[in-house]
Amino acid sequence: MGSPEAQGPPEEQYLGPVVRRRDQIKPDTTDRRLLDTEGDSEWVHTDPWRVMRIQSEFVEGFGALAELPSAISVFGSARTPADTPEYDSGVAIGRALVEAGFAVITGGGPGAMEAANKGAREAGGVSVGLGIELPFEQGLNPHVDIGVNFRYFFVRKMMFVKYAQGFVVLPGGLGTLDELFEALTLVQTRKVTRFPIVLFGTEYWGGLVDWLRDTVVAQGKASQKDLLLFHVTDSVEEAVALVTKETSR
Repeated sequence: MGSPEAQGPPEEQYLGPVVRRRDQIKPDTTDRRLLDTEGDSEWVHTDPWRVMRIQSEFVEGFGALAELPSAISVFGSARTPADTPEYDSGVAIGRALVEAGFAVITGGGPGAMEAANKGAREAGGVSVGLGIELPFEQGLNPHVDIGVNFRYFFVRKMMFVKYAQGFVVLPGGLGTLDELFEALTLVQTRKVTRFPIVLFGTEYWGGLVDWLRDTVVAQGKASQKDLLLFHVTDSVEEAVALVTKETSR
């Protein structure tokens, strides 16, 4: 039997689950590339390597949060000043949720997120922050007791949903709107068991609710019953009562 080299290139090549044929055949093997100490480091930026990073984020998040008690995710703007009634409402909501038996999960940043974490910590509850890598990184606020930082938004959003029994949404910007509509879509399409979504601040959210009713629903882009997927209130007590009622606590 001659050497493999003398037999010419193979007609097909198996690289794990991938089959390559004709001019798509690679001249080396996965093992050889793994064991070879030469070459550049561009491989750490390839999509297959990113899959491993994504997997590791899921594993770390699941491991850190799996033993949480019942929790509510609180969303809101990172730009909410600390000396405002809006911030004070966030503190009151965080405190009231703990007193109702919930842990509090936020994005871990400043502003409204910090307020809810502060209220939870001061009430002696579990205060969780799920941070995200951003160009203008601000870090986790000092009131977070359990913090997990993520590279990928979609992994982080998965944690918000998986480990929460409801959402309270304070006034916020594009990130808050993204999280709100993600939650509404998941509930509407029954990808998750129905859970309460409370918008805090009737003046702030009023224009959005009007647009949903008078434009989106009116033009048939959503149904009238979709407006029942969320509640709007200015009362801390009512917000907590709504999530408590719908989660059967």
